[in-house]
Amino acid sequence: MDFEFKSLTLDMAASAKVDALVVLVPDTLPALSAGSAGSALLEWVQKLVKTSELEKGVGKLVAATLGSQCVAGRLVVVRAGAGTALAVRKACLAAGAQLRAAHVKKVMVFSGLMSLQAGSFRAAAVAFAEATYAYTTTLSNGKPRHLKHLVFAQADGSGAEPELREAEAFVHGIELAKEWANRPANHATPTLLAQAAEKLGKFKHMDVEVLGPKEVADLGMGAFMAVAQGSVEPLRLIVIRYNGGPKHQAPVALVGKGITFDTGGISIKPAPEMDEMKFDMGGAASVLGTMQAVGELQPAINVVAVIPACENMPDGCAVKPGDVVTSMSGQTIEILNTDAEGRLILCDALTYVARFKPAAVIDIATLTGACVIALGAVRSGLFASSTTLAEQLVSAGNQALDLCWQMPLDDEYGEGLKSNFADMANVAGRPGGAVSAAKFLQKFAGEQNWAHLDIAGTAWKSGAAKGATGRPVGLLTQFVLDQAVRNAAQPSVAKAIKPPKKGKQS
Repeated sequence: MDFEFKSLTLDMAASAKVDALVVLVPDTLPALSAGSAGSALLEWVQKLVKTSELEKGVGKLVAATLGSQCVAGRLVVVRAGAGTALAVRKACLAAGAQLRAAHVKKVMVFSGLMSLQAGSFRAAAVAFAEATYAYTTTLSNGKPRHLKHLVFAQADGSGAEPELREAEAFVHGIELAKEWANRPANHATPTLLAQAAEKLGKFKHMDVEVLGPKEVADLGMGAFMAVAQGSVEPLRLIVIRYNGGPKHQAPVALVGKGITFDTGGISIKPAPEMDEMKFDMGGAASVLGTMQAVGELQPAINVVAVIPACENMPDGCAVKPGDVVTSMSGQTIEILNTDAEGRLILCDALTYVARFKPAAVIDIATLTGACVIALGAVRSGLFASSTTLAEQLVSAGNQALDLCWQMPLDDEYGEGLKSNFADMANVAGRPGGAVSAAKFLQKFAGEQNWAHLDIAGTAWKSGAAKGATGRPVGLLTQFVLDQAVRNAAQPSVAKAIKPPKKGKQS
């Protein structure tokens, strides 16, 4: 799916040879004198409003097939409120859903009747992609997306083309994340996930390294290995480095939880909806998607991504409740609940990523059901060791319309992690479970400028719309772009960072 901008008036848009024309309309339509260019179509739209056939409210629409007023086979008129990115997104999601059923291939979106705010073109493009996305990989007769070409049009489109270029990269990243999160676990093993990561090496400035069980054991990642030991699928530690900035510049680090299937281990989950635990690698998928977008956009910044990937299975070799393991940091952990495995693989990854001396490290994980209860599916949970980093992530999420909400990190929330038999337990009580999980990870982030995104409520949808959302690729990509701008304004004076020696995959 590709995006294009054309400078057109309404009458030119009405004459365009496309399969469908979408007209965005504001709360109040502009007046147009009889005989003016494009007046036939606008008069028809005004009639819709006057007769209340086009209801009030962002996303309300009327679909029709017109002759003299519009060459396109289909016309959709949709309300886009005041032209904010959020309103335009809602309008285009509605229009996209309408046209998905129509199986159109080329659509023109005319926005010349209103004033669009910054970010609206990108929001519109991403929304159409979301509304028309189709998963096909494991379907014998899967039907791919029909919409191939989206043309945006208005008389003055200053700023549209840069936004659409960003939108294309965002969409590719989001859809890569969706693809791998949607795949059944037998089609998305740690080995296959590593192979998908290796394909990112095609991008300029991008290097990919994959470590296997032997190298992970040599690193002393006892917590990571404990989770993986119950599965016949070998673990993989995926390291992706994008070197788009100066060598002396400290990188942004992204750490994604890659549990490619989570049975809960010996603390096994209930059978209903366990199939959705294929989505438990949503954090890893979002990191892959973000690196895809970064590779396409080539910002002047350094980024390192680390993905610990394994299955959590309950065979005779599986870790048991009460077992004590030693993490890469040297801290010991009593595993009271084997279903709290995500934090175990992340803690070793957080220790590992410190060798890159990152300017900021963000881990992303479908970590706790408690976060779903707290925030639902609207916002991801955000925990951060610094106010500045939290504000930057919230700002990036707002701009990308991929929202998060800062949660507390009071020390008292970590009291329940105390253990009589190890330095800490891997779980506390049920109250404040999302916070105590974050407090566990904070013990391994140390002095790093660290943030944690709990995406358990936002990474996928259940029910009839079951499927991955691709979140928070938008938030993370926007954060990386923002950091590149900040680095350009304030060049780093950090010393050069020597990459660690590469290991060989086992």
